[in-house]
Amino acid sequence: MRRLRDALPAGEPGVALFVDGPNVLRDEFDVDLDDVRDVAGERGRLAVARLYLDEHAPSGLVQAGEARGYDVRVTSGDVDVKLAVDATELVCSEHVDVLAVASRDTDFKPVLEKAGANGVATLAIAPGEHGRSDALRNAADDAVVLDD
Repeated sequence: MRRLRDALPAGEPGVALFVDGPNVLRDEFDVDLDDVRDVAGERGRLAVARLYLDEHAPSGLVQAGEARGYDVRVTSGDVDVKLAVDATELVCSEHVDVLAVASRDTDFKPVLEKAGANGVATLAIAPGEHGRSDALRNAADDAVVLDD
C-alpha cells in the first residue's frame, strides 16, 4: 500500500489540511482559502488539502475551493462529524507529519489530541481573533490566527 509520506520528497514534512467550511468561511471573518493553504504550507508540503462544506453551500464556493487545489467534500449530514472522522482516520492509517485543522469549533479538540498521541504535530488555524478557540489552541502544538 502506498502511503502519503511516500509521495513526498525525502525530508520534507507532509501536511494534511482540513478546513471546516461552515465555521471558517463566514462573512464575519472574510477568510481567503489561499491564506489558509499558505499557512498550512509553511509547515511542509501539502499532502492533503480538504475543504468540507454542507449541502447548502453555493456551487460557486465549491468551484472556488476546487480551483484553489482543495479536495472539496460536500456532506449531507454534519460537516464536523465527517471532517473529524476523516482526519482521525488519516492520522491513524497514513503517515503525515502535521495535521492542520482550520476551524473555530472545539469539537475538533479530540482529533488534535489523537493526532498528537500518534506522533503527528498539530496546527490549529483560527479564522480570526473573534473566531479563535482556546480549546483548539491549547490542544494543538501550534496555533495561527488569520488576520481579520
